[in-house]
Amino acid sequence: MDIVSLARFQFAMTTVYHFFFVPFSIGTAFAISIMETIYVRTKNEVYKKMARYWGNIFLLSFAVGVVTGLIQEFQFGMNWSDYSRFMGDIFGAPLAFEALLAFFMESTFIGLWTFTWDRVKPGLHALFIWLTSIGSMVSALWILTANSFMQNPVGYTIKDGRAEMTNFFALLKNPQLGFEYGHVIMAALMMGGVIVFGLTAFQLLKAKKNPVSKETMGIYKTSMRFGMWLALIFSVLTIGMGHLQMQYLIKEQPMKFAATEAIYKNTKDPASLALIGFADQKEHKLKGSIEIPGLLSFMSYDKFSGSVKGMDTVNKELTKKYGKYIAGEKMNYYPPVNTLFWSFRIMVGVGMWVALVSLVGLIWTRKKKEGFYQHKWTLWVTGLTLFVPFIGNSAGWFVTEFGRYPWTVYGLFTIKQSVSPNVSVASLLTSNIVYFLLFTFLAAVMISLVVRELRKDPANIDNPQLLEKFLDPFDKGAF
Repeated sequence: MDIVSLARFQFAMTTVYHFFFVPFSIGTAFAISIMETIYVRTKNEVYKKMARYWGNIFLLSFAVGVVTGLIQEFQFGMNWSDYSRFMGDIFGAPLAFEALLAFFMESTFIGLWTFTWDRVKPGLHALFIWLTSIGSMVSALWILTANSFMQNPVGYTIKDGRAEMTNFFALLKNPQLGFEYGHVIMAALMMGGVIVFGLTAFQLLKAKKNPVSKETMGIYKTSMRFGMWLALIFSVLTIGMGHLQMQYLIKEQPMKFAATEAIYKNTKDPASLALIGFADQKEHKLKGSIEIPGLLSFMSYDKFSGSVKGMDTVNKELTKKYGKYIAGEKMNYYPPVNTLFWSFRIMVGVGMWVALVSLVGLIWTRKKKEGFYQHKWTLWVTGLTLFVPFIGNSAGWFVTEFGRYPWTVYGLFTIKQSVSPNVSVASLLTSNIVYFLLFTFLAAVMISLVVRELRKDPANIDNPQLLEKFLDPFDKGAF
């Protein structure tokens, strides 16, 4: 174990865990906004109760997301101080906007939404959750603005060994940002739908052993179809945005694109798509592959012709452009190919699986169609799909971040240049263990609280006595 590997592992651990809750919060906030808007427009009490019921789950994810986000920020000062010095002028502006504008907006309106049920007009109350949802998306915009600069630096100059911003609006017009933000937000909104129908499926399984009222069953069934519609629409849009982003990468980050397809040598024309395989990183070959002729050309160029540049060619180009040595270190521009190859396929597979489950579920849950709810296996498949977006989102970030290797800022600053010069293996190992135990504890708390919220009857969720007990923890009766 060396300092760089431990620092990378720690940042990966904190980032992946934090990113479990970012799309969770964005997606569920959006779903609740639509639920409450439907209630305001139709006066259908079912959607009001749905908004309250799923709103409790959203509040939990938001709270844990804030805690994990604070932990993640410590990384920059602890383990990546040289990176912070290099990128501080660029990173500072978007992160300041995220904290002072977007996060404060979320925090303010989430409080107003939580504590003003039946105290303000329904339309105004719905506006509160919409502003919370918009705030969460704006927050993601600023974070991804900073990340997009790391992928494709724009609007900067190098002065005294540091990157200094010369054009703030160039960061917002970065083409990388458009594709990356669109893909991430669509995936988050898809996840919101999956959270709703996945948790509902487990509630319906539970209802087989412990029967619920007709009203409660109606709320569950409405939630199921609502979540499936949301997941279907945004899974298709997620796949579409991902496709456009990968086409963009062919020109801007050809090494990353070639690695996701495990292409070492320039392909033939047309290029075949490997469905599975294992990259031999010593011999620079893809072994045991099953390929579909011409499909990679079509996915890359929207036509069944055209070859794709291989990693060997790209490596020569990068070596010529940036040199064999950077800061006294011999450079290897090849990223971890098998990680990228399989992460990309897992990510795509997740999007397709969610779309399939949602489409089939919507067909089977039409009016007078009760078979879906009667079979345990359909509910189990739907329920287990709940965990799929967490895997897909993590795989997507693996593609984004591992594909940039060996850079932290593409073409400007390497990973080894970024690590803090004064950290030790012992301190990193200790902090890794502490963070792992802390995250395990937070996960256990989150799961237990979600289970507790799900035990509540959504048909009685707006009972004034229950609300007074659950929403005011300092009330005398709460103890």
